[in-house]
Amino acid sequence: MSKKLVCYFSAEAGRTKRAAQQIADAAGLDIYEIKPKVPYTRDDLYWPNDKCRSVVETLDRSFRPELADHDAPIADYDTILIGYPLWCHGCPTIINTFLESYDFSNKKVVLFMTSGGNGFMHSAEWLRPSVPDSCTITEGINCNRPMSKEKLAEWVASLD
Repeated sequence: MSKKLVCYFSAEAGRTKRAAQQIADAAGLDIYEIKPKVPYTRDDLYWPNDKCRSVVETLDRSFRPELADHDAPIADYDTILIGYPLWCHGCPTIINTFLESYDFSNKKVVLFMTSGGNGFMHSAEWLRPSVPDSCTITEGINCNRPMSKEKLAEWVASLD
């Protein structure tokens, strides 16, 4: 059985944070929050404005927001569950920053996400260049709908 860590980015500390906490609680896993050096404001997340920070960053896949810290204990785990809100048909580029800031060699990355109704879209494709070839990235679950503690624990157990 692999040792697992739940990592998540939640711009407003809402649905994605709750989903990460539910997964960690259901399976008895450690949890780590991915924080940007410059926190996102409500205006930064206002999608109708195509010049807002989140839209600009996500559409420019080369953009890498800085992390607030580099304290994630990635080396201590085999499987890293990474959660994020879906932005512009994929994951926010801070997830690329996170993956590029640590050694994910021989790790398994399993994605989970929250969105208003879309699936993973281009997330795995957009993240693949940010990890070594020996790291596997797979899509996990969409956390739009609540899942029971038992179902979440079963899902985490199925990752072995």
